[in-house]
Amino acid sequence: MDPSLDSELRNDFLVEAGELVQRLGEQLIGLETAPRDAELLNAVFRAFHTVKGGAGFLAIEPMVQLCHHAEDLLNVARNGQLLLDASRMDALLEALDLLNDMLASLAGGSAMAMPPPSLLQRLTPGAAATPPPPPRPVAPPVAAPPGDGTIDDSEFEALLDSLYGSGGAPGAPASAPVASGSISDDEFEALLDNLHGKGVTPGTAPVAVAPPAVSGSISDDEFEALLDNLHGKGAAPGTPAAAPTPAAPAAAPAARHAAPAPEATVRVDTARLDALVHRAGELVLVRNRLLSLAAKHGDETLALAASELDRVSDALQNAVLGMRMQPVGRLFQRFPRIVRDLSRQLGKEVELVQEGEGTDLDRSLVEALADPMVHLIRNALDHGLEMPDERERAGKPRKGKVTLSASQRGERIVITVADDGRGMNPDVLRRKAVEKGVIDEAQAARLSENECYELIFRPGFSTAATVSDISGRGVGMDVVKTRVAELGGTLQVRSQLGRGSTLELAVPLTLAIQRVLMVRVGARLLALPLSNIEEVFELASGQQQRLDGRVVAAHRGRALALADLAGWVGVTGPSGRHVVVLHIGHMRLGCLVHDVLGREDVMVKPLGPLFEGVPAVAGATVTGDGRLALVMDLAGLAGNDGQLLPSLRVSA
Repeated sequence: MDPSLDSELRNDFLVEAGELVQRLGEQLIGLETAPRDAELLNAVFRAFHTVKGGAGFLAIEPMVQLCHHAEDLLNVARNGQLLLDASRMDALLEALDLLNDMLASLAGGSAMAMPPPSLLQRLTPGAAATPPPPPRPVAPPVAAPPGDGTIDDSEFEALLDSLYGSGGAPGAPASAPVASGSISDDEFEALLDNLHGKGVTPGTAPVAVAPPAVSGSISDDEFEALLDNLHGKGAAPGTPAAAPTPAAPAAAPAARHAAPAPEATVRVDTARLDALVHRAGELVLVRNRLLSLAAKHGDETLALAASELDRVSDALQNAVLGMRMQPVGRLFQRFPRIVRDLSRQLGKEVELVQEGEGTDLDRSLVEALADPMVHLIRNALDHGLEMPDERERAGKPRKGKVTLSASQRGERIVITVADDGRGMNPDVLRRKAVEKGVIDEAQAARLSENECYELIFRPGFSTAATVSDISGRGVGMDVVKTRVAELGGTLQVRSQLGRGSTLELAVPLTLAIQRVLMVRVGARLLALPLSNIEEVFELASGQQQRLDGRVVAAHRGRALALADLAGWVGVTGPSGRHVVVLHIGHMRLGCLVHDVLGREDVMVKPLGPLFEGVPAVAGATVTGDGRLALVMDLAGLAGNDGQLLPSLRVSA
């Protein structure tokens, strides 16, 4: 085989098998709760069967063996001869994990070992669970498809047996010899099209299907007669006449004569898609420049052309960004397996409810949110939900509920993880924070209830009594805060003692093109991501005061920490009086600026290796008037301990 062709086939197999395997995890968890669900059984069986077929074509023997044994077990379950219990589901899930590892090895070009014999043995149905099937009867007459144009598996098998001479219609010898036993590709495609209702006349009565000729092959005339017989038009030569059928409209022409339908989708390499998004971002910058020039010169013709470009570029930008979107269900589909394994490890009974899986999210965010979401799920199961006996004593169902939902609010995607567990006790959180040295007693006494909940994001903070491989080390939630802040997102916690807790994660709809608020600090322009801005207000005289060594402003009944960006950019002189209130991770921060210029859509450009490591700078962009503006990385405005960075402290 041509090496380039072989590589192309391998890549196609990896894409298709990867999509099937992604869905398999959720399907297997659903099958564990409903082991008699025929639709789920068939879907899981088909997935393993399809992967086995592709692996066999590429001669990947370890993958073939693994899928073959899983397929055998599922096939016995499909036939109703075996019920998939917990041990067999463990084996299937272990096979799925190994299949994922094999696909990763294939993608990386590394060697692939054969599946362990112990796993293959567990996937083999026991002798007691698989009684020998009864002798196969002679195929009965095959009924024409029902009114919806479909036939079931047994009817399809009977038809194939008739075509290849292994069965036989009434009146034909069951042991007719088979010579070639084949039909052409066109004939087989036409047969499948008719079987799936593309040329079916509704309302026809059951008719007998004629057996093939003794030679094992059929001529064109015989094949046409077979199709006519299938649809109730008549009988094949040598078979008894079919029962009279009511009058029906003429059937459509044979499907093999119809033109093939055009493909509705096409796979595009992500690098090409990212390049297209990049070009759309460049167009946005040009549009901003032209709009600025049109407003400056007052030329009506230029203004009309700039307005038209604005409309077209907006439409193109939305279309390109839509191409990057994926349903958040791609992110959610990995969590049923995590919940299943973790609940068994903790000895808890858990029901996972998923809502809003169809909400679209930028592809890069789907990948970036995977690890933070795992931490939130683990926290809900370990710290949020009680043990079944404890829930029963509290008058709750033994099975706890974790709800995972997604929705779009404006230009932000909000993902919530809610549990109906014990909730958080603010007094316990204060005491634990003081015991672990996260804050002192004076600071703890001043914390509001909501601020107590935010203590869970401090490094080193944990309420676990003992350290385990799941929790207790004080790491995890602080990592979530840092990662979400890097994505321009926010975190909020709500809790009711005895009723449960909700963690709400909000991230921008896309990271490709950012909407920012342009501000001026001295002579420098800064771009602050609009998704993190709560409000803007002007600082009144006497509104500032000092608290715990920091300058704060009394705003809306609480202390708002202030940071003067003039010192950070090296501007001397008086501080600005405009305050931009930012929500960074779980914290609120007020930034002092000299002027607020307005909102713009920008594309962030990297600054190169010379500026790597500069805190709070994500890149740069070109403004509408041609000037350079620094795009702020808001996660860098505060340290991991929740305090302002030294370079941003306001002097007394």
